[in-house]
Amino acid sequence: MTDEPRIDEPRIDEPRIEEEQHVEETPVDELAAVTQERDEYLDALQRLKAEFDNYRKRVARDQQELAARAHERLVKELVPILDDLERALEAAAQHQEAQLEEGVRLTHRALAALLEQNGVKEIDTTARFDPHVHEALLSQPSEAEEGSVVDVVQKGYTIGDRVVRPARVVIAAAPEASDG
Repeated sequence: MTDEPRIDEPRIDEPRIEEEQHVEETPVDELAAVTQERDEYLDALQRLKAEFDNYRKRVARDQQELAARAHERLVKELVPILDDLERALEAAAQHQEAQLEEGVRLTHRALAALLEQNGVKEIDTTARFDPHVHEALLSQPSEAEEGSVVDVVQKGYTIGDRVVRPARVVIAAAPEASDG
């Protein structure tokens, strides 16, 4: 009787076959799920990239429009000053020196006021030399304190904390020793 197959044996093998089939199906299902998740992430990333590109383009366009409006505003404010200069030149052509000088003074005042309204300030040159706002062209012996500004060759200007153009200055050096 030992040679006869037992009834229980095929049943033991059947679950093994089912487990193997189940094991084969599970990786396929997991692979499909992971592939679907990957595709969803890829789609979301592509949408995000497109949104960011659109945002970048919109910001660039807005900055260009803002710059154009700022230039337009500046030009509108400078045109009357240009008119004043033309009147001064007409006065010069007619040899009216007093009117020419007055026209140039008015134009200078108008331009200085316009720049001041827009936050432009002249750099102080009465203090000691500051390499952040001054450009030393040369130094010359002077009785003034060494390192102080003794002459301004070209005025400098700032807008807020930013230097638009440094003041070009001559600074004091120690007085030369005289031969005795």
